[in-house]
Parts: sequence; C-alpha cells; structure tokens
Amino acid sequence: MMEIFNFFGSILGYVLWAAWYLVKNFGIAIILFTIFIKLVVFPFTIKQQKSMANNARIQKKQQELREKYGNNKEKLNEEMQKLYEREGVSMSGGCLTSIIPMLIMLGLFYSVASPLTNTLHLDAAKVSEAMSYINTIPGLEATAQGIYGQIELVRIFPNIADTGFITNLFSPAEISNIVSFSGSFNFLGMDLLTTPSSLGIFSWYFLIPVLCFVSAIGSQFIMMKLNGTMNQQQGCMTIMMIVFPLFSAYIAYTVPSAVGFYWILSYVISLLQSVILSKFFNPVSMIAKSEAQHVALLEMNEANVPRIYAPASVNKGINKNKSKKKK
Repeated sequence: MMEIFNFFGSILGYVLWAAWYLVKNFGIAIILFTIFIKLVVFPFTIKQQKSMANNARIQKKQQELREKYGNNKEKLNEEMQKLYEREGVSMSGGCLTSIIPMLIMLGLFYSVASPLTNTLHLDAAKVSEAMSYINTIPGLEATAQGIYGQIELVRIFPNIADTGFITNLFSPAEISNIVSFSGSFNFLGMDLLTTPSSLGIFSWYFLIPVLCFVSAIGSQFIMMKLNGTMNQQQGCMTIMMIVFPLFSAYIAYTVPSAVGFYWILSYVISLLQSVILSKFFNPVSMIAKSEAQHVALLEMNEANVPRIYAPASVNKGINKNKSKKKK
C-alpha cells in the first residue's frame, strides 16, 4: 500500500517541482500546487455540491419514509431507492470527491517525506548512498534514517555538498538543485521541513496542527450549514465530524509542517468554493428548480394528450336539443 501512495506522490511531485521551479520557494509552491489541484477537481466539487443540495432537498421525504417503514428495513431501503431514482439523487454522488482529496493529501505527504526522489526525482540508489554516508559522519549518526531520512539529508546537504563523496555521487547540476531546494523551505518565518512534534506544543509550529483542526471542523460546519444538512448529522456522524479533524491535527503534528500547511490551504479554499457554489446549488434553489421542472413536465404531458372531438352529426343533435329546451 505504501508503494502505491509513494508512486502517486512521485506523480504529484512533478506538479510540485514545476511550481517550485517557477518560484523557488516551497511554501509558495504549495500554494500554487493547491490552487492547481483545486481547479483540476473543481468539476467533482460541483458534483458533490449538487449531491449535498439534492440530499437536503429530499430530507423531508426521507424522514417520512423512515417514520412509515421504520420497522421494516427491507421495505425502507426499497422505498428509499425508489425515492432516489424518482428525484434523480445518487447516494454515491460525493464519494469520488471525498476519495480524491485523500489521495492527493497522501501523495503530497510522500512528496514531502521523500523530496529528493519524489519531487526532484533523483536516482533512489544515489539518495540511499548519500543517506548512508551521512550516518557515518560523527554527530550525525542515525539522523538520515526512517521515513524522514531524506528530509534530514536535504536539511544538512549544504554543509556536505563540497565533500568528495557527494561530488562523486551527484552531478554538479544535481548538487546545485539540492542546495537551492534545501534553502527554499523557509516560509513566513517557518521551516516547512520541521516536524511540530520535534519542538513540542510550546513552539510556533504547534499552530499548524491547531489551525489544521480549526480549519477542518470550521469548514465542515459552515459547508453543512450552507447546504442545509446540519439536522442530518446525528449520533455517530456528529462524532466523526470531530474525530476526523482531530485525527488530521494529530497527523499534522507528527509529519513535516508542509503537509499540515497544505491541509490548511485545502480546507480554506474548499470552504471558499462551497460558499460560492452554494449561491447556485443550494436546497432552496434546487427545490424551486425541481418544482419548475415538474410543472413544465405536466404542461408538456397535457399538451401531448390528443383531444377527442365529437362527430359533426352528434354536435348538430346536441345543438338541436339545446334549442328545443330554450323554446
């Protein structure tokens, strides 16, 4: 599974590298990367917004079915399915847009966790040799190991770039790129390669997981309020609304700050998208549109019904009877 996410991270790394190549700052590169990804998945975002608005639109009908068939799960599911088909609502409409951001997040994590192989796309064997070399330097033993070994290598690379081992291992162009890359992680006074947990809760870096939690739970709350789905969140769903932001905050606390920074940007941009889209796809407008379509359909059906006219002889007879009665 890790290999799959690592491969996905390598693909996203090309986009991240292109953004970094333009601005030479990893923080700004993540901003450009996030905006680009949001534009790519924007059609799916619209689909998810429509799905949420449609679910809010039929909420009352769903509740009526639950009250009527609450004791018969099989019949309830059957009637619910009929309701979805009749109303043109898909239960899986928002699933894809929930999966894609998760894949992007994991891909970005592996791009950041393995910046030399997934973002700069250097030869993995050379990077591994360089990490092994660092572990032989007194005072740096065991620093370039584990999942964040490449991050440590990037951090100290400018100090070892002119050593014979490194100059023989990498080409001058590769060394220049790594040195330039190493100095580009400072953004707004923070080193985005730093893991907040390594400095504790009393450092400025602790703001990243905190902002990650606030932006996650805040964006969920506002988006559900805009789409009229607040009343649908009961029981375990309400708990999950809090658990997921807490989990994302914990992850942001234990991984390089660049990942948490991306999450915060992603949540904020998603919220802005939802606010804008809610102006066009909200339960009120969806209900009005549905009713208008229903009236138009009735008028169309009525117009297509053939009128039955009585024969002329029958009409004459009816008219004669009417004239006799008048006399």
